[in-house]
Amino acid sequence: MITISFDEFTLTLIKDGEKFVFPISCGKKGLGEKSGSNKTPRGMHQIYKKIGTNAEIGSIFKSRTKTGEICDFQNDNLSENAILTRILWLDGLEKNNENTKSRYIYIHGTNKENEVGKIHFSHGCVLMKNEDIVKLFDLVKSGDYVFIY
Repeated sequence: MITISFDEFTLTLIKDGEKFVFPISCGKKGLGEKSGSNKTPRGMHQIYKKIGTNAEIGSIFKSRTKTGEICDFQNDNLSENAILTRILWLDGLEKNNENTKSRYIYIHGTNKENEVGKIHFSHGCVLMKNEDIVKLFDLVKSGDYVFIY
């Protein structure tokens, strides 16, 4: 199971007795479940869908589809946090967060890697460094549980 701590800026996965801890960033506006709030939803979720298998690091996604563009991390000209490299699309399992999937809340890579683990700056998604999301993506499967607190 994956646990995500908003306050500690960490994502932790325990798999086959091994513990993996990654820095993350979440919603700039905090935690919350309301549609349109740009907040990260709390509670129990599962990975609904994995998107981006074998995509090149820095691949840019729009509407869950690769655009064919690759982020230039040295000369980042993307004006805001982009969806990069891999997507783990979350689905809420509780009454309060059952809209998570329809809100398009993901765990994904970002072009703002230097801010990950330091400030929260997403529109509700969980952001990771691109090398980290590749590692996590390869360790999990659809249906795995994700608890956000």
